[in-house]
Amino acid sequence: MADTIRYPLPGFHFLVTFDGLPGGIAIIDSQFSDVSGLSAELITEELMEGGENRFVHKLPVRVKFPNLVLKRALFPLSTPLIIWAQDAINNLDINTCNVLVTLLNDVHMPVKIWNFSNAYPVKLQISDFKASDNTVVIETIELAYDYFHEITPW
Repeated sequence: MADTIRYPLPGFHFLVTFDGLPGGIAIIDSQFSDVSGLSAELITEELMEGGENRFVHKLPVRVKFPNLVLKRALFPLSTPLIIWAQDAINNLDINTCNVLVTLLNDVHMPVKIWNFSNAYPVKLQISDFKASDNTVVIETIELAYDYFHEITPW
């Protein structure tokens, strides 16, 4: 715990948990190579005051959250996660779940946890195939959600 306070957190040791997939399935997945979209932006509305030309008032309106983007290597067999995403995108069978992104320390203990509420798939993408590259095929799952908040792990 003392090392966690003194040193910056590395961004390469994390896991993603999907809680509440159809059928009551919970999946813990540590195979994602990238997680992005952990941000929030306060949208403002500009209001010009009559007779005051030196500045414009900016008033808060709402919070905007980008999609959560998860990337990992493509595997030959479909997983429950991919089946859930394909059902949502291909059949419009939308089932939401909570997604937890957990940042781990050097002894695999949670340091930070973010809970993405009512997430559902909005995009599935497979990387390009290139005969000139020697790379792994990457699948990208993009999730929309209502909001996210941080959970204290202790």
